[in-house]
Amino acid sequence: MILYAAADLIWATKIKGTADALGVAARPARTLEMLEARLADSPVTALLVDLEKGEEALTLIARGQAAGVRVLAWGPHVAKDMLQAARDAGATDVMTRGAFDHNLPELLTRLGAE
Repeated sequence: MILYAAADLIWATKIKGTADALGVAARPARTLEMLEARLADSPVTALLVDLEKGEEALTLIARGQAAGVRVLAWGPHVAKDMLQAARDAGATDVMTRGAFDHNLPELLTRLGAE
């Protein structure tokens, strides 16, 4: 199962719709409490985190990393400090929003198969 924490409904809908179309199981984990519940009740292969969630994003990344889950974080290409903070928090992969959007089907397929 892939978990995702999107900063807005547009990204959440895009991730869920793409995952459903590909037959990949994906569920939201918008808060640390939701992430903890999902980690406890499902085998999780990846966590996708929108860095526009601010400090909460870094908390989610660190928790996912501590749980041994592959963490992919994405954010605006101009927010270099934010992208570096995600790396520092333990994100396995960090990419710009454009790269994430462009590669979403391939990312979900690959992460869903792990």
